[in-house]
Amino acid sequence: MADLIHDFIASGARAAGSKPALLFRQSILSYAELWQRVRGVANGLLGAGIKAAERVAVYLPKQPETVAALFGAAAAGASFVPVNPLLKPRQVSYILQHSQARVLVTSSQRLQLLAGELVSCPDLHTVVLVDELAADRLEALARELPAISLRAWDDLLAAPARPAHRRIDTDMVALLYTSGSTGNPKGVVLSHRNMVAGARSVAQYLENTADDRLLAVLPLSFDAGLSQLTTAFSVGASAVLMDYLLPRDVLRAVARYRVTGLAAVPPLWNQLLQQDWPAEVADCLRYVTNTGGAMPVASTRALQQRLPQTRIYLMYGLTEAFRSTFLPPAELATRPQSIGKAIPNAEILVVNEAGQLCGPNEPGELVHRGALVALGYWNDPEKTAERFRPCPGQDPALPVPELAVWSGDQVVRDEEGFLYFVARKDDMIKTSGYRVSPTEVEEVAYHSGLVAGAAALGLSHAQLGQAIALVVTPAKGIDPATLETQLLAVCQRELPNFMVPTRVLVHDALPHNQNGKIDRRALGTEYAQLFEETQP
Repeated sequence: MADLIHDFIASGARAAGSKPALLFRQSILSYAELWQRVRGVANGLLGAGIKAAERVAVYLPKQPETVAALFGAAAAGASFVPVNPLLKPRQVSYILQHSQARVLVTSSQRLQLLAGELVSCPDLHTVVLVDELAADRLEALARELPAISLRAWDDLLAAPARPAHRRIDTDMVALLYTSGSTGNPKGVVLSHRNMVAGARSVAQYLENTADDRLLAVLPLSFDAGLSQLTTAFSVGASAVLMDYLLPRDVLRAVARYRVTGLAAVPPLWNQLLQQDWPAEVADCLRYVTNTGGAMPVASTRALQQRLPQTRIYLMYGLTEAFRSTFLPPAELATRPQSIGKAIPNAEILVVNEAGQLCGPNEPGELVHRGALVALGYWNDPEKTAERFRPCPGQDPALPVPELAVWSGDQVVRDEEGFLYFVARKDDMIKTSGYRVSPTEVEEVAYHSGLVAGAAALGLSHAQLGQAIALVVTPAKGIDPATLETQLLAVCQRELPNFMVPTRVLVHDALPHNQNGKIDRRALGTEYAQLFEETQP
């Protein structure tokens, strides 16, 4: 029985070493081959001096080296930090600094873009390149980054075997960075136990087996994207790695690889529903799921028509506890708006402002308790204390109270125990399946020097779930007539595509509340219909 997350791959290698673990483009990597690479990475990291629990950041697209690096860090006894490959250098630098990453695994092209930022990462001592770089450029980078050792991927894998650091299931193994309602992204600390329990729970209700093939289209920096790997490995199934360019590429991959399980965010499902579907898709897909936001009922109904024999699981989760609820497919016809009930090995409570359990149909905050609850936010005791609090209803005689994660989301539970999402308590923007902090967008606007005031809003949008509108006032000397064009150019340069505002709205002044803060609620009300009016 696996207690540590990399044990899943080791078990697969022992039980059925020739079974495909990863499929990527034209290549197939068996469980035995993947485990060999994982062990190679672990040995290389240990040889480079990585210590127990130290962070190994991986900034790569979805490819076999990414998977080997993540699980290799775990196998060494270190912790991994998957960095979204869409992030720009300044954002990557923040994560490297905040996580105190000691090793970075990346490509030569990405390193050249990052080089200017890495001088601000004092904890980083090794960069591993998964591809080759011209000798003259490598020498130039070595001079530019004298405190960092540049290593080749093949050299890392060729390192002699070394004993890994001893770790147990409650030890930290990963940091997943997720945006907060204010400021920079937070690092959610996950233990081996969190990830192993999560994989087993999901595999249980999805009825995964070694015969499954899961298409991994979500970023591995997402909890749900990483789960596509851990869930597959937990049962000896195969994962297909894919970074798609167009929605039709996803459907072609499902047909080509005979995919049996597919998870996607609602905006992608909406895009897929506009495509011509190969007949093979309906033949091979055993189940589909949603993540990253509520699924529109119309989209669910359209999926049922397209996939009459496919089981559809509606799910709800949060990075701080991975998955919380799922709706069994048999309930879909009668309650398509429900997020279901608690997943196996978890309990979901609905709690009012007084900290008491809510009755049926009484709105309250969703509180998740159980083995999937993360260890808190890295190096942030204040935010950890806000979100990770004692579970309500405990016996006061317990010497050490159990901590639960308080989601910040409002839900209601009906008389039969099914849960329904009501609203978010904070100002988070959820667009294209990503959680975006308004402050991250606003900081780029302020940093440009073009604005005196800025407020980023998440407004209802049929395709994106929410679209970002950036409401600004021009800085002194800036022409309001050209501000939108200038600011969008800055955002496109500094932000990943999913964070770039769909519209920039220029005001002479922004409304303020009684505390002197920008009144986001007033702006949200004023522009609530903005994207509904502009959509066909």
